[in-house]
Amino acid sequence: MTGMTTFPKRWDNTVVGGKKITAQGYASYMLTILLPKNASNLALDVPDTYTSYKMFVDDAVFVESGIPGTSAETTKPKWQQFTRELFIKRDTVKLILQVANFLHSKGGPYKSITIGNKDKLFSKRNRDNAFNFILTGSIIMCGLFFFGLYFFGRYDKTILYFALFCITYSYRIIGTSQYSLHTIFPDLPWAFTIHMEYLSLFVSVIFFTQYTQNLYPEDSNKLITTLEMWACIILSLITLFFPPSVFTQLINPFLVVMFFVIAHAFYVYVVAYRRKRLGAGYALLSTGVVMIIFVIINLQYFDFVAPQKELLFIGYLSFFFLQSLILSYRYSYLLNKARKEAEQGLVAKSDFLSNMSHEIRTPLNSVIGLSHILLDNQPREDQKEQLNVLLFSANNLLNIVNDILDYNKIEAGKINFEYIDMDLVQVSQDLLSGLKTLADEKGIVLLLEKDPAFNHRIISDPTRISQVIGNLLQNAIKFTRSGHVKLIIKQEKIQKQHITLTIKVEDTGIGIAAEKQKLIFDRFTQADTSTSRSFGGTGLGLAICKKILELQGSQLQLKSEPGKGSVFFFTQTFPISQVFNFSQGEPVLEEIEKGRPLSGVSLLMAEDNELNVLVAKTFLEKWGAKIDVAANGEEAIRKLDTNKHQMILMDMHMPVMDGYEAVKIIRSKGINIPIIALTASLPSEVEERARDLSINAIVTKPFEPDEFLKLLIKIHHQ
Repeated sequence: MTGMTTFPKRWDNTVVGGKKITAQGYASYMLTILLPKNASNLALDVPDTYTSYKMFVDDAVFVESGIPGTSAETTKPKWQQFTRELFIKRDTVKLILQVANFLHSKGGPYKSITIGNKDKLFSKRNRDNAFNFILTGSIIMCGLFFFGLYFFGRYDKTILYFALFCITYSYRIIGTSQYSLHTIFPDLPWAFTIHMEYLSLFVSVIFFTQYTQNLYPEDSNKLITTLEMWACIILSLITLFFPPSVFTQLINPFLVVMFFVIAHAFYVYVVAYRRKRLGAGYALLSTGVVMIIFVIINLQYFDFVAPQKELLFIGYLSFFFLQSLILSYRYSYLLNKARKEAEQGLVAKSDFLSNMSHEIRTPLNSVIGLSHILLDNQPREDQKEQLNVLLFSANNLLNIVNDILDYNKIEAGKINFEYIDMDLVQVSQDLLSGLKTLADEKGIVLLLEKDPAFNHRIISDPTRISQVIGNLLQNAIKFTRSGHVKLIIKQEKIQKQHITLTIKVEDTGIGIAAEKQKLIFDRFTQADTSTSRSFGGTGLGLAICKKILELQGSQLQLKSEPGKGSVFFFTQTFPISQVFNFSQGEPVLEEIEKGRPLSGVSLLMAEDNELNVLVAKTFLEKWGAKIDVAANGEEAIRKLDTNKHQMILMDMHMPVMDGYEAVKIIRSKGINIPIIALTASLPSEVEERARDLSINAIVTKPFEPDEFLKLLIKIHHQ
């Protein structure tokens, strides 16, 4: 059958002699072009056809895509577009195009062949490919980025579905229309590319419906989403299990499904926007963009408009950018929300621990104070033993509270160091003396080994270094059943202004296995869960020691062998103090032994807890002081007599009027009587306010009687 025909026109849309021809078959097209005089620098842009072609120019093969044959067996389909230079030999060009299709539901040429200026055609071809590659790369990178957010961040299915949508749809940009992918991989099997062309379309819409459902679950209709998803799943299954002649007919049913998907998404985004959901404004804009893209693609598909490559490029970029903004905004919002909740949780935890510290320390003050009073009243030996147990248990509880609060401070970055002159050997001796009773009960010998070369005082924080060494000693005693615990001070090197010391705590305890040695420095961790039952403890001591030393530029280290013992040690450089002689204790201790060192001193005490009043009053009267008591700050202001009272003991937490307000009023009146703050909080929590109110000293409850007395004498003498 020969004759004139419109070009391009698909065979399945062509009627010849009143009869519609089929999509399968083969045909040849011939055209003679009359060129203008001096025509040169020309090229032909030959697009793909359904589904193979060969073009001849002046009876010579010019380009071919696949192998067009006269039967299904002799035809090899392939989709590829070519732009080739046209070499002109005369004023006419004879074109012959052979086309064959035996597999697709559509057949024949459907895109125009273009002849024109070589530079312009190649430029357009390269520009179109560049658009496709850039857009595909952008979408794939977008998908991979959100994959990363899903797998390494929050396991949010919304992010996962959008990532899958990006990656599956990216094939549509590079593997259809101009088939830019085939210029890179020209040998891709046609069966693979035709399946990918349709599957990428159907599957990407499945992911998009699930993305919309998970993005705004309260605003979408789950039934409609499910129907849309299953419609696309059915189309995908047909594509997988049926030949191209069948599944290539599914594009029109899919367009109907796609219309409902876009309409439903638009409805969901409008509702979400009205309800002020996260990122709904961006979602609504993206739907408007995708509607424009959908209209343009369909107008091109039905040959109503010419391809709008630049417009589609901008549209696609805008759509994916807006969708990315939704997820980025959502992710950022949730991250900020989690951060604020964590900060609020940290503040709440600090407040809780501070309040609990006050609530626990207040009764502990009474227990420890009364224990000291009873021990000073010459109890019987059996009573003395029981009181010592009571005092030990109370001090142990106090140590646990202090450990928890100290670790909380360290984590919050609120720990401060004071660097003052100190006698490290004296501190070590005091620590060992304080732990002697505990060690004697277990039959453990406490030893101090000092390097003979070390005879200097140092500049450091005595509180923190005592805390570290004390924790290490207590830990060693706890895990040692027999033998000894030795504190070793070794001088490593000395310079003009600095001295480097290694401080070791050696024990003959249970030891620690090599694989457990790193774990014990973690909070709430011991070497073995069985030791929790055998030895108890919070597991915070070593973690606190490690943190304190790290903040001072040192490192807590361990050498241990199971069954033989452990050595905890650290090396630290200290400035050398200018005071070279060791003190033998403060002179005030001699005065304490005389019996009534505060004789003639009158104090005003503001304290609302009757047991704390009883404890403090008993000690103060024993030391010779006269004491007046007020139950709150307001009463303290009324009772204060500047001619009588020489010191004020002010509890900071009281009903009616707290200590801070009372001190503020007292100082505002120009009264400069020394004021000692009594608090169950940590000193660091009140010292800033105390400094602002010109408070002379802070005493933490429960207090050690001897230390409390030394402070009172010091302030009184000043």
